Amino acid sequence: MDVQTEKLNLKREVGLVGAVSLIAGTMIGSGIFMSPQTVLSSIGSPGASLLVWACCGALVILASFCYAELGTVIRESGGEYIYILRTAGPVVAFMLIFSSVLFVRPAGVAGISLSFAQYVVAPFYPDCAAPALLVKCVAAVSIVVLAAVNCLNVRFAMSIQVFFMVVKVLALAVIIVGGLVMLVRGHTENFQDSFENTNLAISPIGIAFYQGLWSYDGWNNLNYVTEELKRPEVNLPRAVVIAISLVTGLYLLVNVSYLTVMTPMELMSSNAVAVTWGNKVLGSWGWIMSVAAALSAFGSLNGTFFSGGRVCFVAAREGHMPAILAMAHIHRLTPSPALIFTTIVSLLVLIPGDFQSIVNYFSFTAWFFYGITLSGLLYLKIKKPELHRPYKVPIILPVLVLIVAVFLVLAPIIDNPQIEYLYVTLFIASGAIAYVPFIHYQLCPGLLTKLTVFLQLFLEVAPAEKNL
Repeated sequence: MDVQTEKLNLKREVGLVGAVSLIAGTMIGSGIFMSPQTVLSSIGSPGASLLVWACCGALVILASFCYAELGTVIRESGGEYIYILRTAGPVVAFMLIFSSVLFVRPAGVAGISLSFAQYVVAPFYPDCAAPALLVKCVAAVSIVVLAAVNCLNVRFAMSIQVFFMVVKVLALAVIIVGGLVMLVRGHTENFQDSFENTNLAISPIGIAFYQGLWSYDGWNNLNYVTEELKRPEVNLPRAVVIAISLVTGLYLLVNVSYLTVMTPMELMSSNAVAVTWGNKVLGSWGWIMSVAAALSAFGSLNGTFFSGGRVCFVAAREGHMPAILAMAHIHRLTPSPALIFTTIVSLLVLIPGDFQSIVNYFSFTAWFFYGITLSGLLYLKIKKPELHRPYKVPIILPVLVLIVAVFLVLAPIIDNPQIEYLYVTLFIASGAIAYVPFIHYQLCPGLLTKLTVFLQLFLEVAPAEKNL
């Protein structure tokens, strides 16, 4: 009997509006409601904190322009992983995927889910901190719910992303308008001598940038889903410019509003800055800001899931992860095994998770690999100028961003070294050691084959082909 097989492909269903929503919706999440107080306490003054927020926005705009060129030259999903694989080779790419799958992506999911849970339970504990176990249980439920949504339907997941983007932009608009009203009424006292007490030590500046950049994280998410993007050579750079410019403007105005309503000391001592702002401006309606912050984090978590599952998917397709993770559901055409795996690891990271530590180690690891990725762009520009480039940036841009990436990796360990950063560095390096037995020599292939066949039948999935 002649059996005809049909190739499975991830569908190109993400247009310009969906792309902008994916970037902006993921960026505007827990960070703008959790990081301002840490940025201010690290850098020491309101004026310097606003400068940090502006510089973070400028940095990710420049970095995203570089990624836009990479995304149109290497038109494959997978973001940094696929770019490093095509430029630096399989060992460095495996180090990235090893760190990303087992720490960076799950840490991002765990951190955002903890922020979501903190704001969900905040109205029920107005005078004290919520129980840690309750917060983590709510966070775990949010992870499982969004994993199910993303496994079931790409279009529905994108609809959720667009909806929550609208909600969170409206919430930020309320904060901005409230702050502007206070400014017009003459409440400018918190901006007097705004650069006084600025901390210019290297380590605090690095930590302030880590916290600020956490709020901008997601700027590169579109590069993870290039194969599902309609007309990527046009929509990728357009979506990047629109989304990041929007977010940078909103973040600056929101921080001005926070500093207008609260004194620097009130801001630094707040556990939930949006709730504190709401209580001072909206009075008995202050709980609305808790709801808005929770919805914002939920939308960001959805975007992180949507792109994060694709990283596993692409790495498995290249042979750097078990083959089952490179498969898609035969009916829904979603990378469900990769999403399920990401969910399990995220729940494990959530158990001992601490928000501030997650942010610092996440940023340290992320900018280490961003630097390697930008080095790859420089390599392509210098060594392979003949490649077709629908979108190009001047070579000075990747050079500048690479210099900043090196500074961000070294900053926290120059004048105040902490042993935890050594552990993170050793963990990253251990990826190169794991590469030899598990990837180069393919240890235990028979066992993996049997497990793959069982899971393929159980999950109703089949290998997916590349979209070109």
